[in-house]
Amino acid sequence: MKNKLNQSLGNYIAHFPIENGLQFETTLGKFQLIVYQHSIIRLRIVKEDFEERDFSYSVIAKPEPLSFLMEENGNSFRLITNTLTLQISKNPMRFSFFTKEGKLINQDDAAFGTSWIGEQVTTYKILQEGEHFIGLGEKTGNLDRRGRAFTHWNTDRFGYDEDSDMIYASFPFYIGINQNLAYGIFMDNSYKSHFNFGASNDRFVSFCAEDGEMNYYFIHNESVSKIIEDYTFLTGRMEMPPLWSLGYQQCRYSYYPESEVLTLARTFREKQIPADVIYLDIHYMQDYKLFTWDEKRFPEPEKLIKKLEEMGFKVVVMCDPGIKVEKGYKPYDKAIKKDLFVKYPDGTPYTAQVWPGWCHFPDFTKEETRAWWGESFKEYVSMGLEGFWNDMNEPASWGQRTPDLIEFDMDGEKASFKRVHNLYGMQMTRATFEGTKKLLKGRRPFLLTRSAFCGSQRFTAIWTGDNTSSDEHMMTGIRLVNALGLSGMPVAGYDVGGFIGEPSVALFARWLSIGAFSAFFRGHSMINSKDQEPWSYGEEVEDIARNYISLRYKLLPYIYSYFYEATRNGLPVVRSLAIDYTFDENIYSPKFQNQYLFGANLLVCPVESYKEITKVYLPKGAWYYLYSNTLYQGGEEIYADCPLELLPVYVKAGGILLMQSLVQSTGEKHDGILEVHVYYGTEGSTFIYYEDDGKTYKYEKGKYYKRNISYFPENQAIVFSMVEGDYKSSFDKIKLVLHNFEGVKKNIEVNNEKVKVIKEELELLPPVSSFDPLGKQNTSIKQINKVALFENSDKEIIVRLS
Repeated sequence: MKNKLNQSLGNYIAHFPIENGLQFETTLGKFQLIVYQHSIIRLRIVKEDFEERDFSYSVIAKPEPLSFLMEENGNSFRLITNTLTLQISKNPMRFSFFTKEGKLINQDDAAFGTSWIGEQVTTYKILQEGEHFIGLGEKTGNLDRRGRAFTHWNTDRFGYDEDSDMIYASFPFYIGINQNLAYGIFMDNSYKSHFNFGASNDRFVSFCAEDGEMNYYFIHNESVSKIIEDYTFLTGRMEMPPLWSLGYQQCRYSYYPESEVLTLARTFREKQIPADVIYLDIHYMQDYKLFTWDEKRFPEPEKLIKKLEEMGFKVVVMCDPGIKVEKGYKPYDKAIKKDLFVKYPDGTPYTAQVWPGWCHFPDFTKEETRAWWGESFKEYVSMGLEGFWNDMNEPASWGQRTPDLIEFDMDGEKASFKRVHNLYGMQMTRATFEGTKKLLKGRRPFLLTRSAFCGSQRFTAIWTGDNTSSDEHMMTGIRLVNALGLSGMPVAGYDVGGFIGEPSVALFARWLSIGAFSAFFRGHSMINSKDQEPWSYGEEVEDIARNYISLRYKLLPYIYSYFYEATRNGLPVVRSLAIDYTFDENIYSPKFQNQYLFGANLLVCPVESYKEITKVYLPKGAWYYLYSNTLYQGGEEIYADCPLELLPVYVKAGGILLMQSLVQSTGEKHDGILEVHVYYGTEGSTFIYYEDDGKTYKYEKGKYYKRNISYFPENQAIVFSMVEGDYKSSFDKIKLVLHNFEGVKKNIEVNNEKVKVIKEELELLPPVSSFDPLGKQNTSIKQINKVALFENSDKEIIVRLS
């Protein structure tokens, strides 16, 4: 007798070839196996019939033409690629994945496999001993997801805590790690979904969707970084952002009137604290209506934007999706006329309350709506705006319960809110990005979103929403950003200082120092709270803020190069240690799970504001304390002093850092000297240095500057490869800074010509005014390094150390 409560994929009946794969029929369903790459196999599983249109907003890749082998052996089939083997048992039909050498990676639960309870479809996998699970995007909790369950349903969660589930974004993609193997599973289904990593059971891992197909991609490759590369092959990668978006960004709910905005900008410049961006929250609008300006608060917005541009500031404006229901309001009139709003099944527009009052909501799953929305930014762009902040796009409304029955176009295939909900924010950012990119005519827009889904990295950066001013939230934000990076979102950040509440002096100082090592660096605070600008907490904290923001600006050549890498392989700028040190059990410990790499060579060790000493884990290799060149051996725990003015940061031995002279904004010219810091080690490394104009898309037509900088310890050489691309570097000189190279004497050879080596004192963080948290004399940490200066050249440069 069949179990009607839980019906699993049945026994084998037949199969036949399809493009890049095979289709099978069973006694209770059908499934397709489609090979996208040797390392990626897609499984589509249905109880009755496949959807007529194979459609996804997330996956933009097509299967690559390649050969694979299909074998039938008694009670099973084997699909074999160059990277993995999928074994399919016949009775019942279950899936097991193996390496090409035959080692088990992952397998279905034999009893359940893929099953249905009503319309809900679930795949059950055996929970392996010692298995870790990472990723899953914007989810709170530990780095290792084991023992917890999560639901994907984008939710406006004001003041969420460190264990809240269902916040602003959904990424149904995770990476499993076990027995020196790693794999990824991406379930491309936008209905509400649930992932269980052994919560309330010791038998299985499961992932399910409340409706639609079981449609998942299984990825196996040699490393976590390669799995992320494969996943972003499927879902796409970011374009180069504008350089100004890498700078410090200041936000408040809200800065107004325009005199306050100008005072804010002048104060940054007077205090010599670098910054690039000022945000305007909803109070810049007339009665909170999008595409309008409050005539009293901002009587001449175009002049304001121009003044700020002259001071080196960009302006980013808030853009919510709710369009006020008001005849005579042009965006409303035009969208009503063109039938662009989300509707009930009876054809009337859906209405809900949000900031402007009763609103309709654009149907961003409709091509005509996206075009109208993009064109609506014309006046903003003509004023000089290049940055746009998409908020409230879960979508949020008062009451927080959008009816499931409202309907969307879904680009020609009608769908209910149940299917579109998790996609809404993504499609809004798509419309904003595509529209503003077109209007900017060759200049790069910057977008920031609160709500997202898999593939959103193609359009936008993300921040972690309405956080709280607490040490717990500061550390939670770090893990959220690390997990977003594991999930294909390379540009992510949090509200430094906390949006809700008021941080203590110590918390604000610590958060700013950590934020300097994030991909997206923004301070933000709520209405009616204490000012949260870098100078708002006294002279000592102002010095700390200036030091760390300045250090970030010095590191811009290093940071920008990793943004470029993200466009090529999807790797994040902020990297969980699980990417490079996947099989080191220590990194999953709650004691060390907040540590991360900033780029490939900087190890950042976040610490709570109330600690003056902390335990740090240094992974294998050797590590230099950033501020003093003190060398530590890896694979060990150490105690690190962490007064507020010194965040523990280490540099990988054999690693390379690039720096420039300090500027007050990314638009200000540096001194033309590229500092190349090489840290002595027994293992070498290669840094891919990248440069372009930071503003346009000319890099897509060859106007870029790229070269490898390689350190070869075995023959004491540093090699700058021949330059690729047609862009002229903004640096005409190279300053080679050698850290801990004791054997180097008075000269080195640069392309067989002797260049003088001198000793130079380096002070990365100047002293903090009268600040003495440990009862010690407050002195800066200085280091003496060997330095050589020589001309930059597009040709190969070989530096020999002797």
